[in-house]
Amino acid sequence: MSTATAITNPEDSFEPHRRRLLGLAYRMLGSMSDAEDAVQETYLRWHAADRTKVSEPRAFLMTTTTRICLDMLTSARARREEYVGPWLPEPVFDTAALAPDKGTELAEDLSIALLLILDNLSPLQRAAFLLHDVFDFSFAEIAIALGRSEAACRQLASRARVNVRAARPRGTSVSPARPGEIDRKHAELMSAFAAATAAGDLNALMQVLAADVRVVTDGGGKVRSALNVIEGADRVANFLVEVTRKRPDAWWQDDFRLRMGTVNGLPGLIVDSPGGPVQTTAFEIEHDLIRAVYVVRNPDKLRHLAVGRRPTAGE
Repeated sequence: MSTATAITNPEDSFEPHRRRLLGLAYRMLGSMSDAEDAVQETYLRWHAADRTKVSEPRAFLMTTTTRICLDMLTSARARREEYVGPWLPEPVFDTAALAPDKGTELAEDLSIALLLILDNLSPLQRAAFLLHDVFDFSFAEIAIALGRSEAACRQLASRARVNVRAARPRGTSVSPARPGEIDRKHAELMSAFAAATAAGDLNALMQVLAADVRVVTDGGGKVRSALNVIEGADRVANFLVEVTRKRPDAWWQDDFRLRMGTVNGLPGLIVDSPGGPVQTTAFEIEHDLIRAVYVVRNPDKLRHLAVGRRPTAGE
């Protein structure tokens, strides 16, 4: 199929860019479901465009997705003001499916902590930083995408880079050879954590927690979860023990299955019910101790993890 023929077919010319667009949108929005919506809207605009006049499809599609995400962030921030409890990004298992084509320092980093850092940047800072530092866009291309001068885009990216470097987590992230592959030491640590939690064993929990450990739980007001971040080994251990006593739908009940996997590239535990995942827990690990625990229980943020769910361009 010739290049001219390929570009006139909207789906065939769009699909090679889907992974990159989805990776950008997820990093911009912190939501897989919203990212899929943004990419679908990009496809609709690509379908409606006069594609024979597009000299660089990659730039056109990335620019379109960026602008859609910037618009979506306006309404997302308004919704966030009413969000119940801490907000965490929607978890993903297969980070390779969202990786840029070119390897950069941050290309494979989709850790929850990093996404939280990005969420604290202004939308324009986030866009400039991601396009340049993760997706290898030139500042000339970014200037077109954001409708700003090249100098302004350099400044946006520079300010974002300073914030990211200052706040980037110290915890150990994982780049598994295959999705779900866990380092043996991490697996042993998580097994000890799970066993101590299920047994309500304070002393055993204290052995695996860093002194400055923190737990962030996101239930979104839909299910039980802590409404504040819990910090410090004593408070975290007591919280976990209390959860085992009070929560009727905990993973140690018979109808639920606990398995290990990677969550946003971090060692994780996933709780499956007969209807699908009901909880993901991602761990930041440093010096063989757990220093951060990110728990997502909001069912709206777990729905996209159902096996086999993948929209097509024309869906």
